[in-house]
Amino acid sequence: MTSTEPPKLVVHYLDDSRSQRILWLAEELGFPYEIKHWKRTPDRLAPKELASVHPLGTAPIIVDGDITVAESGAIIDYIIRKYGQGKVSEPASVLDDVFYTHYSEGTLMPLLVNKLIFGIVPSRAPWIVRPLLRYVFNSLTDLLVTPRLKVQAQLLEDHLVKGGEYLAGGQGPTFADYMMIFPLEAWDHGDPDALGPKTKEYIERIHRRPAYQRALSKGGEYEFAKPLPEPTAGSS
Repeated sequence: MTSTEPPKLVVHYLDDSRSQRILWLAEELGFPYEIKHWKRTPDRLAPKELASVHPLGTAPIIVDGDITVAESGAIIDYIIRKYGQGKVSEPASVLDDVFYTHYSEGTLMPLLVNKLIFGIVPSRAPWIVRPLLRYVFNSLTDLLVTPRLKVQAQLLEDHLVKGGEYLAGGQGPTFADYMMIFPLEAWDHGDPDALGPKTKEYIERIHRRPAYQRALSKGGEYEFAKPLPEPTAGSS
């Protein structure tokens, strides 16, 4: 008998990547989906075979019937529009929702990626030039990256100090939260002293959500978040 069920949306999931926030969103919305797991190469790159799914060759990618979408921001937009069905919280501030949605990849992630690359380059250079390159790239980090990251950390802390559990207010996560969680997780993992207490509380709040924990369970080991222990019997 031929099944009449429509094909499930497929999430192409790369370990330790932005793919995790797509699983979180899918679990919050509760629609059926499948996961195609991909592993990074020894150089920590996406496998070349991902280019057969989408020419960008990066993850996440979703395939929904005959529609293929890359770029996590576009994926989140697509999923919310098609599968949200009123399940995504309304932001208390539409402006904050729009700002942090675009800020996540427009300002914050480029700075974090620059810091990462500036740290990696010297270690992969021939040993004879490593001391020089380490000095040069550490100087670039101190001059161009660290001061700007301090500004971002203060901006986020000041915003969260104003109150509200989510970046755009409201009763639950919005587009902004789904976009911001990955850069904040990666930042806190790589430089745990950089973020203020309210920002750390925000990350922990997201991680405690049952849907986020289900996403972790389904996605597998994730460098930037760990499953929370099961509550013990009799605990409140």
